[in-house]
Amino acid sequence: MVTMNLYKYRKKINYRFLIFLSVFCVLFLNYPLISEAETIDYEAEAALRKELPIQSNETYGWPEGPEVSAEAAIVLEVNTGTILYAKNIHEELYPASTTKIMTCLLAAENASLSDTITFSHDAVFSVPSDGSSIGMDVGESITMEQALYGIMVGSANEAANAVAEHVSGSIDSFVDLMNERAIELGCQNTHFNNTNGLQDENHYTSAYDLALIAAQFFENDLLCKIGNTPRYHFTPTATQPDDFYLNNKHKLITGEISYEGIVGGKTGYTSLARETLVTCAERGGMKLVCVVLKEESPTQFNDTVTLFDYGFNNFEAINVSENDTRYMPDDSLFFESEHDVFGKSGTILNISSDDMIIIPKTNSIEDTGYEVTYDLSEEDLSENPSAIAKVMYDFNGISVGKAYVCYSPQIVSSDKNSDNHSHTIYVNVKFLIFIAGIFVILATIIASIFSYIYSNRKLSTRSDRIRYNRRKKEYKRTKFNSKKL
Repeated sequence: MVTMNLYKYRKKINYRFLIFLSVFCVLFLNYPLISEAETIDYEAEAALRKELPIQSNETYGWPEGPEVSAEAAIVLEVNTGTILYAKNIHEELYPASTTKIMTCLLAAENASLSDTITFSHDAVFSVPSDGSSIGMDVGESITMEQALYGIMVGSANEAANAVAEHVSGSIDSFVDLMNERAIELGCQNTHFNNTNGLQDENHYTSAYDLALIAAQFFENDLLCKIGNTPRYHFTPTATQPDDFYLNNKHKLITGEISYEGIVGGKTGYTSLARETLVTCAERGGMKLVCVVLKEESPTQFNDTVTLFDYGFNNFEAINVSENDTRYMPDDSLFFESEHDVFGKSGTILNISSDDMIIIPKTNSIEDTGYEVTYDLSEEDLSENPSAIAKVMYDFNGISVGKAYVCYSPQIVSSDKNSDNHSHTIYVNVKFLIFIAGIFVILATIIASIFSYIYSNRKLSTRSDRIRYNRRKKEYKRTKFNSKKL
């Protein structure tokens, strides 16, 4: 009985202490009893984000894009760099684990798949224990290929750190490499502070920058394969004793949400970043990257499908050489796009047969503007070493792609019914004949002038004067003899 009363007394004291502690925290420490995260109405915030303006809708004649509840979203066509959909694409936001796209890209660019990745103490213990991982212990080793699957399929934070140490020697050095590569790719609103996207106020990107990074990632066939894997099996080895499976959380990759043409993608989440998602899909000659930042689950997947549908249903890829019959280039007198005076006399220049632009399906290539430039960068020449000029296309001010004007020593058939037809630029023979005629006339005049000067020049040498005097005397003698007769 005494023991029971003592228990009740202690319980009563505990309740009073908890009440006192709660009141003290609220009144004196301004510390909320309920965490801030639990007080936020995320559905209301998503509804407000859905009303944010869509910048791509401001272009005249551009297909109207759908409303999505992401803070920022973009649809980028990889092959041409055309931005099909834009909503706050340059706003700096947290990427969460979509950061790992850059980590894997650098690993593929700077290491071999057969390399051995050994997990250090820093790689394992510098990340939260409750974060995404594949359960590697200090001293265990896997191959680089397994590490990349661990990162892209299992979103493994410790694997991202181990890869960084292998590539650059330390995590900090690898982070520097991430920022350098971001600048090379044209990112202007990105700064990485870790390898995995764990929450950090100095770790941010934008939808546009992340799309640029993803576009480079999905140019690599191996990374596409890894990034489109729904499930991966780790088997035991001498340096890694566990047998386990990793399951991808990307619903468009697992098939939980079916969509044709998925190339790959990466999920991400932190309490501040909310849901982030990067996905690539390919269809009808277009490769689209969709990025949504600051979403709520599962809307990030539904909005991605909506944005892909918008891109594939409203735009198409147009081959420039097969469809542009306009005067090219218009700032040169030596080249025309039609017959010369002798008919088609052979190909000197042509537009690269592989170059495409992206336009709305309701328009034609004649609705685009273009500008010819001869200022080619090293990147241009690496894309097409035979290029001598570049044609930049736009649709009401929106860049929709480019085409290279190339020197072609071969004579290419210009039959429009030919399967190998390419847009041909012919020599303007009439202009060349005109120039040649002027040259002949000038040459004749100059020759006549020199001939006249030569025939009437003064006798300047002694031998000339002797011959002249001799001829003069003979003339006089002949004339005198004729008079005597």
